[in-house]
Amino acid sequence: MRFAFRALAFLFLLFIASGAQPGAAIRVDILRSVGGLPPHVAGLFEEPAAFQQAASGYYFVFDRRGHAVYLVDPDRANARRVVEIGEEPGRIIQPSGFDLAADGSFVVADVPRGQERIQIFGPGALRTGGFFIAGRARPQIIFGNFALSGISSLQYTGDSVLVSEPEHDGLITEYSAAGAARRIIGRLRDTGYDQEPDLHLAMNTGLPLVDPTGGFFYVFVTGQPMFRKYDATGRLLFERHIEGREIDDLLAAQPKKWPTRRVEDREVPFVQPLIRAAAVDPQGQLWISMAVPYTYVYDAQGDKARTVQFSAAGIISPTSLFFTRTGRILVTPGCYEFDPDRR
Repeated sequence: MRFAFRALAFLFLLFIASGAQPGAAIRVDILRSVGGLPPHVAGLFEEPAAFQQAASGYYFVFDRRGHAVYLVDPDRANARRVVEIGEEPGRIIQPSGFDLAADGSFVVADVPRGQERIQIFGPGALRTGGFFIAGRARPQIIFGNFALSGISSLQYTGDSVLVSEPEHDGLITEYSAAGAARRIIGRLRDTGYDQEPDLHLAMNTGLPLVDPTGGFFYVFVTGQPMFRKYDATGRLLFERHIEGREIDDLLAAQPKKWPTRRVEDREVPFVQPLIRAAAVDPQGQLWISMAVPYTYVYDAQGDKARTVQFSAAGIISPTSLFFTRTGRILVTPGCYEFDPDRR
């Protein structure tokens, strides 16, 4: 008995000597901004919903509320609008999604006359193609003041477009540049709301993400937060639940019966996302920004590696994340730049 007590006391002293304390909070890395767009440029945008950089060094800013895309010079001194508001081809109206390929080509999702459209623009911001998604836009979740549909989640590979479309009985639909559905990746998860189709689909809404080291991630943004990893053929590799004391209160506050909101001519479940943004870094690590101002980082095997907060003009909650070729992180709102290794 005395030996057991001495052993426990010795272990406790080792614990204290290591610098840890009983009940101490889990470490959170504070990443401080190392740059970004200057105020005279950032002030041009009504609501920057994406801030990304091409291999050429030019930056692109997707201004969702302004119905526009801006091109910013590599020196960040000047910005010009390269895509204007409008319903006709080459313009955008009620846009909700944007993504950029390394060569400077990009895609924008918008909704002219209630129909979901994806347009493709070349490196010179000239429209090179586009297509409509069959049927009318079906809002799935409410994000702030916006009712978002599947095309809001798009990811552009330079050759194809990945979209979250659970209404097609799968998680990810991959479209060719001509608008042909090439394949559907991933089965829907069980939600317990099978008798409420709109809610079941809303709980399967997510973000499809290309892993630069190979394969895809799919991050469920509503309901029980979790993500899946698929290989390049679409085979499921693993599934992980997203947990942390920072989101315990959010999960506890999830309703059992979901309210509805009228959007256009139909009632849709008023489901707000628990996840605001996600991206994959050059090493294949998955960064997930929650509805509270914390970002969880998972390694290539799906294990949590870090908990991060972004600090610029105070702590910010990212609405988009983008990794440059040099590994820097571009974040909205604010159009800030961060070094993931500089704390």
